[in-house]
Amino acid sequence: MNREEFLLELRKNLNGLPKDEIENRIEFYSEMISDRVEDGLTEEEAINDIGGVDGVIKDIAKEIPLTKLVKEKIKPKRSLYIWEIVLIFLGFPIWFPILLTITILAFVMYFILWILDLVFTIVGTSLFASGLMSLLVFFIFLFKGDLSLDYIGYTFVLLGVSLFMFVGVYYFTKLAAFVTKKTLIGIKSWFIRGKK
Repeated sequence: MNREEFLLELRKNLNGLPKDEIENRIEFYSEMISDRVEDGLTEEEAINDIGGVDGVIKDIAKEIPLTKLVKEKIKPKRSLYIWEIVLIFLGFPIWFPILLTITILAFVMYFILWILDLVFTIVGTSLFASGLMSLLVFFIFLFKGDLSLDYIGYTFVLLGVSLFMFVGVYYFTKLAAFVTKKTLIGIKSWFIRGKK
């Protein structure tokens, strides 16, 4: 893919951005390709180095706030015809509940992911606190002259399980953050691409 093909494809895929933003991005990436060509790369190598159209769209999605993309997406490109308004009004009992259900399900899944993370964190913290209390009880019985090894066993079990819980919570939190970030970038990329 040469520079012209890349820039043409990029322009098509940035349809969801404001016109001035599209022109700024096209100019920016054109200069970026020129700089890399001056450094000795071919146009194709420069484009691969940039990351291709999909890579550029993901980079742009990371930068631009979602609110700006939504405003551009819902801004009317033309006025609606009367028959379109009538269809929207008559179809409201069908399309609105479907849209509302999909939106609520997406938010519920997102919240369940983070609530599970919170629950695992609370359980791990409770186990750790229980292990410390078990150790304290062991020392209290030890100073009273009653040597009860049960409590030291409870301590090791509870602290060991809490350690495993914290390791699991760490990786689960990283996974939840990764899924959240990728989902947001995917949504923003969809808005950036706009209609083809």
